[in-house]
Amino acid sequence: MSLIDIILTVVIVVLAASAILVLYRFVKGPTLPDRVTAIDLITTIVIAIIVVFSILWKSPNFFDVAMVLSLISFLGSISYAFYLTKRNK
Repeated sequence: MSLIDIILTVVIVVLAASAILVLYRFVKGPTLPDRVTAIDLITTIVIAIIVVFSILWKSPNFFDVAMVLSLISFLGSISYAFYLTKRNK
């Protein structure tokens, strides 16, 4: 195993630990914005894990999956912002 493989493995472990912490915030979050922000952050962490696995496995095919997931996450964030503006009026 090379040094880069070890570093990428450590990065995956750190990202998984942060996803668990954010999942706690999602479950515990008292308000809807807390939960939406947690879901957005979990999606970002999953995208980062996909990219790291893609680098680790030397397979650029997963970059497309990460790109599609980021676009879906962006649309979800925009939808929530639109919902908040309509709810406040």
